[in-house]
Amino acid sequence: MYEPKTVGPVFVRIIPTEVIPLFVFIMAISKNKKSDIVAKLMDAFKEASSIAFVSFSKLTVKDASRVRKELAEAGVRYFVAKKSLIRLALKQRGYEGEVPELPGEIAVTWTTDDITAPSRGVYDLGKKLKGAIMLVGGVFEGVFADAQKMIGIATIPPMPVLRGMFANIINSPLQRFAIVLSEVSKKKASA
Repeated sequence: MYEPKTVGPVFVRIIPTEVIPLFVFIMAISKNKKSDIVAKLMDAFKEASSIAFVSFSKLTVKDASRVRKELAEAGVRYFVAKKSLIRLALKQRGYEGEVPELPGEIAVTWTTDDITAPSRGVYDLGKKLKGAIMLVGGVFEGVFADAQKMIGIATIPPMPVLRGMFANIINSPLQRFAIVLSEVSKKKASA
């Protein structure tokens, strides 16, 4: 039916594309690869001060790169893995409570420094990317937390901001006292 045609010195067989079925092959991960992923997650969970679970959908390559870059700048690590492997690593780590529901595709974020940074970074990026990523839970102080608790943690200002707020609170009465003394000295000088 379809004869080879000569194009210069090379033979080309023309086959209509509608005849060839298109197959998508999804290769299973080998046991060695799975154990490597679980080991990496276990190491991450061991060093983490807090962990946030991230659901992502409709995330373009550009946005995924942006997420990784902005989280890395905040000192937060980001890793995508199968939910079953994440659950296995969490079970082996032995956190308290129930693992929150992990819908859709899941990534894990963690840090060793600022305990609010993973949840705050994901929460802020979720607002910027209009829901392409969102918090679905996490681990805070060794206990599993649901999405609402992690969002509450995400709204806590970073430590330098908290220190500044504390300094203002302490400094405010002193400033007011200095203003009162200044006004008293002005009245005495004018009298």
